[in-house]
Amino acid sequence: MLTKIRRQLTLFVEATNASAIEEVRTAFNPVQSRLINCHVTLCTEDELEELQQVISNINNVKPSAITIHFGKPVRFAESKGVLLPGIGNNTAFHSLRKLVLQKANDNPAIHEPHITLLHPRNSTCTDEVFSEIEELIFPAAIRFAKISFIEQEGENNPWKILQEFQLREITQKR
Repeated sequence: MLTKIRRQLTLFVEATNASAIEEVRTAFNPVQSRLINCHVTLCTEDELEELQQVISNINNVKPSAITIHFGKPVRFAESKGVLLPGIGNNTAFHSLRKLVLQKANDNPAIHEPHITLLHPRNSTCTDEVFSEIEELIFPAAIRFAKISFIEQEGENNPWKILQEFQLREITQKR
């Protein structure tokens, strides 16, 4: 039997912004918390069929760091899951996706940024749990300065970082 290998590009939440998010994940979704740290998926596995082109794009263009603004927690997947949705137009996120995927996938699907707090695959959100989550304070905006290329072998094994790419910081001219 072949072990399924999944790969994706991810924007991990740095420790300085992750504490409230990880507390929720550890308490209410320990399985997912064990598999992967809190993050925003940049590109899914089906978008990485031309992986060498994608990596070349990142290395050659050297994209800029981005900031994503997040809204209040919302339920999804028949209310089993909970996520923090990216709010606003998310232009920087969509531009980063387009830049990373150019020549590999010139018409990528619209993928809205979010951080999953409770994944419906391995948790179920009750009304009580959601009420508790709604009371918490999460970061309103998170800066992402690194893209991580990650891999998971089999559904029950933790994701591993294979490669990381620093994003450029834009300095203001005075």
